[in-house]
Amino acid sequence: MAAIVESSDDAIVGKTLAGEILSWNAAAERVFGWTHDEIVGRNIRELIPSDRQSEEDAIIARISQGLRMPTFETVRIRKDGSEVHVAVTVSPVLDRHGNVVAASKIARDISAKKATLLRLEESEHRFRLLADNISQLAWIADREGGIFWYNQRWFDYTGTTLEEMQGWGWKAVHHPDHLERVVTKVSAHFQSGEDWEDTFPLRSADGEWRWFLSRAKTIRDAAGEVLCWFGTNTDVTEMRDAEERIELLLQEVNHRSKNMLAIVQSLARRSDVARPDFIERLEQRIRGLAANQDVLVRRAWSDIPVMEMIEAQLRSLGESRDQVHCEGPAIVLSPGAAEALAMALHEMGTNALKYGALSVPDGRVAIGWSLDPQAADGTARFRIRWIERGGPPVAAPEHKGFGTRILVDVPRVKLRAEVTVRFDPEGFAWELDCPASALG
Repeated sequence: MAAIVESSDDAIVGKTLAGEILSWNAAAERVFGWTHDEIVGRNIRELIPSDRQSEEDAIIARISQGLRMPTFETVRIRKDGSEVHVAVTVSPVLDRHGNVVAASKIARDISAKKATLLRLEESEHRFRLLADNISQLAWIADREGGIFWYNQRWFDYTGTTLEEMQGWGWKAVHHPDHLERVVTKVSAHFQSGEDWEDTFPLRSADGEWRWFLSRAKTIRDAAGEVLCWFGTNTDVTEMRDAEERIELLLQEVNHRSKNMLAIVQSLARRSDVARPDFIERLEQRIRGLAANQDVLVRRAWSDIPVMEMIEAQLRSLGESRDQVHCEGPAIVLSPGAAEALAMALHEMGTNALKYGALSVPDGRVAIGWSLDPQAADGTARFRIRWIERGGPPVAAPEHKGFGTRILVDVPRVKLRAEVTVRFDPEGFAWELDCPASALG
């Protein structure tokens, strides 16, 4: 019996009901650090931390009744003061009459097990921190595709529980228009073992449908067999919306580029090639178009205030800009309306700078506009005028060129406008009257 006790890997200790240590095997010396001679005769409570003394009270109470103390895990103190994790079992020792006279304690050192469990807990904690705080919804499925784990993001987004989502329960939050396609494709990948990727909408807890890019990757064992699948769902709703906006913008740019090329072709075709200043006039008109395009781009092809459109055209006048007075209410123009008026204003500005009021220091140009909400015909009307004074004497041109088309014909067609041009001796005058609805 002594040989068995001494060869045991577990600490085996005999003690009286009062706690005095009677026997101490070699394993006890290894576990607690005390030799047999050092510890025998001392009280077992010296091995018990102060905050765990009640454990010994419970042990004695149970042993005194002749009952065995089932195995429990606890902490004891070594000779050097360090703690050791042990699994303890205590049994009563009876005399020949069946009376409890002592107790036998078996303690197994479980420090390695506790350290392993602690590392596992730390690893689990780190995994949870990562899994529950990434921006994606994440999940793990068995080799057949039945999902048995989701991260917290999934439950927060879908408002579901693990019980509802286990296996193939995830189909409940998939858009019905895409469900059959998704199930067919992912099932084929679960069977083949190939990594999977797809895009589809998932329903949120508040009923909103958002698009997700979903991927699943196989986790394999050393032999290459599929153990499970790790999947993620990444919200790409804003990305898809941005792509659609870019596509629409590209289509709009393509459309407007073709329109602009058509206008440039018209300018080149209609300008008088025989005139010595043909190239200069064509370049000026194209610069006027470019100035208007800058405003349109800055405004993201949205409505443009009349004043901002006029200022863009007047910048080409240089110092002569100070001779121009602008006045009118805050009115906005659609891109098409702004384009028609900008060409006319640029044409008049160029002519005034070369031949009209802006060709002399004392000349003046007045640009005014107004909006009549209730004209005689019962509709709202927009009016704008260009009046020159103080310049050289004015005379009507001998023939009508492309400039006249820009001043009269283009606004009349695009804005359904009535355009009046006067070459009064005191100065050139241009007036436009159109429905306010043509500006939108």
